[in-house]
Amino acid sequence: MPSGRGHADLMNSDPIARESPAAALRATMRGPVLAPGDPGYDAARRVWNGSINKNPALVARCTGVADVIAALRVAASHDLPASVRGGGHSFAGFGTCDDGLVIDLALMKGIRVDPQTRRVIAQGGVTWGDLDHETAAFGLATTGGLISTTGIGGLTLGGGIGWLMRKYGLACDNLAAADVVTADGQMLHVSGDEHPDLFWALRGGGGNFGIVTAFEYQLHPVSTVLAGALVCPGERAAEVMKHYAEWAADEPDELCTLVEFATAPDADFIPQAHRSKPAVFVVLCHCGPLADAEAAVGRLRDALPVIADLVEPMPYPAMQSFFDEDYPAGLWSYTKSHYLDNLDSAAVEALTAAAAALPGRSFIDLHHLEGAPSRTDPQTAAFDHRKARYAVVFGGVCEDEAGFADCRAWAQEHWSALASHATGSAYSNFMADADNDAVRAAWGPEKYERLVAVKGRYDPANRFRFNHNIPPATGRAGS
Repeated sequence: MPSGRGHADLMNSDPIARESPAAALRATMRGPVLAPGDPGYDAARRVWNGSINKNPALVARCTGVADVIAALRVAASHDLPASVRGGGHSFAGFGTCDDGLVIDLALMKGIRVDPQTRRVIAQGGVTWGDLDHETAAFGLATTGGLISTTGIGGLTLGGGIGWLMRKYGLACDNLAAADVVTADGQMLHVSGDEHPDLFWALRGGGGNFGIVTAFEYQLHPVSTVLAGALVCPGERAAEVMKHYAEWAADEPDELCTLVEFATAPDADFIPQAHRSKPAVFVVLCHCGPLADAEAAVGRLRDALPVIADLVEPMPYPAMQSFFDEDYPAGLWSYTKSHYLDNLDSAAVEALTAAAAALPGRSFIDLHHLEGAPSRTDPQTAAFDHRKARYAVVFGGVCEDEAGFADCRAWAQEHWSALASHATGSAYSNFMADADNDAVRAAWGPEKYERLVAVKGRYDPANRFRFNHNIPPATGRAGS
């Protein structure tokens, strides 16, 4: 006969559910558990984007997979919303939440390089600076991000634009396997042969499907690169873009570039007359032989009105940290993004108009894509829009709350002005906010529906929802 026990009785039969969440976590985790008022709580709840100011009920600082499983079990038992923090660099602030549990992987820093197979296995709290330091000792690297303090997890799961992508593919294309803790607490090793549906989704589908506790990447021979920036005056932006668009059409795969519209620093390497004024930075990294690199960069250098030449041979990890000082933790940041198929005169006019009105520390980055990602079979990974030639991001950035509304409004206004020249989609890692239509567009209709199906298999209750969320078709709890 039915027992007649209700939900409360079932909860009471679970010892974890009978304790408070904090007590249950502290009894089952090795890592520290921080609550409001505890030393270190305020630092642990913060993320890189200073405009994100949330107050989780608890921060679980995991030291290993067992802690991650314990944290998920406590969250489920107490119906606590749970966000996952790796590097904490998400523009949208997905690494924290109000009144829930932050599952913090920052203490999980293990890295193992195998130079024979050219593979590296890295835990979920590793940053690109951490990874590059280890792989560089063997003259190896894989595609990483643009700031060395960015976590490997968020960047890879969202796709992974970086300095090596045109030669070696996106970060997600170099993901060979992963260890994943799913919503029901299972530990899965996923690859092209094991749980291939989940592996496909992790390669660009975002943090919707589980907590990746370890990433295994393919490595490539990379040591010294020719890299840095050619700085040009902002008033000649249209001329710079004309020459750049012509040159980029023949850019070799070994050379990855972005054009950044920003304010020139008050620094010795900038001529006095151009300091603290709008400037155009053509930032580049060539990972091939130096003689070939000098020839390719020289063709661009000769065509541009260069006021400062910061291009030189350097170790690859130095290029990975090139922007670190410009974008420290704590800046208030907001981003909007587009893909572009070409740089026609109308698109250039919209970009230069936005650059002329830069507020605060705001910027526009135009990334040249193509290369290896465009030649990769689109069905191998969830990442979509491989044929777009450029990705553009409007970054509304300032020091603190004062002026942030103006920076945000600038990004939205000029993003809208460029929309008619764009593809209608965007790179998810550059989206600070997005409605359901924008999230669908980021993956396209076919891949979005496939991701919905994977979500339904591995997270039917939508527990992993602090992301550009892809709710399951059924079991939309918490969506």
